[in-house]
Amino acid sequence: MHIRALLARAAHLYPDHPAAVDGALRLDYRQLAERVARLAGALAEHGVAEGDRVAVLAHNGVPFFELYFACAHLDAVLVSLNTRLRGADLGAILADAGATVLACDADLAAAGLEAIAASPVRGVLWLGPPPGCGPAGVRTSTYTAALQAPPAPPGPGRGGDQLAHLYYTSGTTGRAKGVMLSHRNVGAHALMTVAELQLSERDVWGHFAPMFHLADAWATFAVTQVGGCHVFAPRFEAGAALDAIVAHGITITNLVPTMLNLMVKHERARAQRYPSLRAILSGGAPIAPEVVRAIVAVFGCDYVQTYGMTETSPFLTMSLLKAAMRAWPEPAQMVMRSKTGRPVLGVELRVARDDGALVAADEREVGEIQVRGETITQGYWRQPEVTAATFTADGFLRTGDLAVLDAEGYVTIVDRKKDVINTGGEKVYSTEVEHVLYAHPAVLEAAAFGLPDAVWGERVAAAVVLRPGCRATADELTAFCREHLASFKLPREFRFLDALPRTGSGKIAKRFLRDGQGEA
Repeated sequence: MHIRALLARAAHLYPDHPAAVDGALRLDYRQLAERVARLAGALAEHGVAEGDRVAVLAHNGVPFFELYFACAHLDAVLVSLNTRLRGADLGAILADAGATVLACDADLAAAGLEAIAASPVRGVLWLGPPPGCGPAGVRTSTYTAALQAPPAPPGPGRGGDQLAHLYYTSGTTGRAKGVMLSHRNVGAHALMTVAELQLSERDVWGHFAPMFHLADAWATFAVTQVGGCHVFAPRFEAGAALDAIVAHGITITNLVPTMLNLMVKHERARAQRYPSLRAILSGGAPIAPEVVRAIVAVFGCDYVQTYGMTETSPFLTMSLLKAAMRAWPEPAQMVMRSKTGRPVLGVELRVARDDGALVAADEREVGEIQVRGETITQGYWRQPEVTAATFTADGFLRTGDLAVLDAEGYVTIVDRKKDVINTGGEKVYSTEVEHVLYAHPAVLEAAAFGLPDAVWGERVAAAVVLRPGCRATADELTAFCREHLASFKLPREFRFLDALPRTGSGKIAKRFLRDGQGEA
């Protein structure tokens, strides 16, 4: 399997089919393939060849989309950069990856230029109007000019375990880790999602989550493979996403729970209908059952919870119902849809205790999710020791996610290992506390986390964002939680914030809350 073949198939079978919508720009697959070959030609003029790393610092849009395939055309490696990182952090990633070319959005030029100064980058491709002064000794060109370059001949196209992408972790616990994904990883994941989600040329995908993150990037390949259409939103905004679904006839998309929560609680969410939507996916973090019920009520389509990691391309499980379950009463179906899900095709999954024994399928015993399969990374870029520590002796990736297993083979994540709160010798899973808080009518968003405590070791704390026009006090929320939680699980401290801190992908960043950041 080679990523280049995914676009080639679509251009051959669906040449006149709509491929991409980005503002006023409309492209079919014939045009898209021609532009990708020319963009690859421009990268070749920068000296990019097989194995070279090309970094991309950009918002969602056709340029980012085309660069994924232009790099594959040359057998180069695309390095996806988080647009929320500082220039110094980006520079460290560029240096670690050994990137020789940076493709950069114009409004990210300040961070891009700072990053270049601390990296081996020797060429810059500006995806918009270039800044007034470019970096000394670095060749610059523009995206507009690149699309006029002579088409490049394709690279050798070995595919398989050949490196295709590098995605860097946040590096909050030390040096950032470059997750290596091969052509085999990406291709196998594309085939799996086509089968599991029944993707076809009739689908219109909404790129609302950031394309630099695999919460959305995987659809670049899977939807292209079947000749579907891609609709791009440069940045997420709840109201704009709702409007785009209606305006463009979007049929399917994937967002992180915080984004979906903002959408279903938006003032216009229930004022319009979404007849084109056949499925809404969520992933990247556990989701409260209350939010799942709101998603189904607002959008009137199928809901699928997904779970995965950058290291796994990303999906490992989906809460797709088995055929027999569709005859169950609606409340029972909703219980299953709200679970993390069952393993997807091609993924071998187990839930193991610290001693290595497998947990009982009783939805009570907690263990770590461990996985292996063709979509799983070979490891971390130039960090063999970290790679070795991440895998078990028999080749399973340790995810760091804690879960329970039911008799149907579905898992439910209870927490990240690092987010479990230990108070007075008792374990409190933050997701349980959050699910209760999300059920309160005044709460828009919530995050539970542990804080140091001289008596109990840790105490439960919660950060809360209230819905516009709503009021609630700490005492009121405590009383509400007391109706649903044991006393040791109750938040002992509430922080009322205007917004919760987030990672670049839109997930809630609890590390900032634990560190005392993100105060209102």
